[in-house]
Amino acid sequence: MRIGFLGPHATFTEQALLTLPESRGAELVPLPGAPAVLAAVRDGSVDAGCVPIENTVEGAVPPVLDGLVADPPLVLAREARIAVRFCLMGRTGTTRDAIRSVASHGHGIAQTRGWLAEHLPGAEVRVSSSTAEAAAQAARGEVDAAVAAPLAATQHGLEVLADDIADNAGAVTRFVLLTRPGPPPPPTGWDRTTIAATTTNRPGTLLGLLTEIAVRGIDLTRIESRPVKDRHAEYWFHLDCSGHVADPAMGEALAALHRRCDRLIYLGSFPRSDPAPAAPAAGVGSPVAALGVATTDDYAASERWLAAVRRGADT
Repeated sequence: MRIGFLGPHATFTEQALLTLPESRGAELVPLPGAPAVLAAVRDGSVDAGCVPIENTVEGAVPPVLDGLVADPPLVLAREARIAVRFCLMGRTGTTRDAIRSVASHGHGIAQTRGWLAEHLPGAEVRVSSSTAEAAAQAARGEVDAAVAAPLAATQHGLEVLADDIADNAGAVTRFVLLTRPGPPPPPTGWDRTTIAATTTNRPGTLLGLLTEIAVRGIDLTRIESRPVKDRHAEYWFHLDCSGHVADPAMGEALAALHRRCDRLIYLGSFPRSDPAPAAPAAGVGSPVAALGVATTDDYAASERWLAAVRRGADT
């Protein structure tokens, strides 16, 4: 199996990929950017691809969201979350007061902007295709320093000049594994379903879309809008929901959205990487049931009742 990832080696993306079971025994192929990863999956150059999709500081990664709604379709098969730790690094002997240029990925710059402004106010900040590529640029002498993961310093023989320089401690980035369409992994009870949709631009259409999700007790965990590239003032809505396409409630919601939306793209159901909530204590009912939300058993019972009504049985 060949898996492409946002390269070069020693990126946060590679670190996230190595936490996934699919990476074991696979050939890992570094690629120059997220669009290149998506393109390689689509054309079959690789079997799967790993890219960042959002972080807790800057939000979504726009090129990934835009790439997901292109043709031919892709699906998300798994996700991983890692805490991102940024270091300032340079060639051996570099001192902070000698730094005139520093490079990093755009999201790395965004997450260390305050520290850079305070400690390197006169340095030119340059955007690189990845944090690891920024470290490579520093090693080649193209910039004086880089903001990257500690692993990148080891990979490129650089000296860490300052550690843990992120403006927000505990920042987390979520990464996804992309494949060409196929059967989703089986439900685990703690899953995420991702979709993208466009709607007619008239009052209440977005409310109607969200209502189809809410009335079935489905937790909407993320919504983002991105412009439809060839249509003025029209948008793709990217949604993450708790649940699996195999769940009756999710299946009903997706069918209803298919009727409502101009276009609906199913982007996959896969296990969530964030910790599942603790099970209720003995004697305490399910939190879902306590909210009055139908369970899988409720859906099965209602389907049996409807089937009985349709065949004229005594109900």
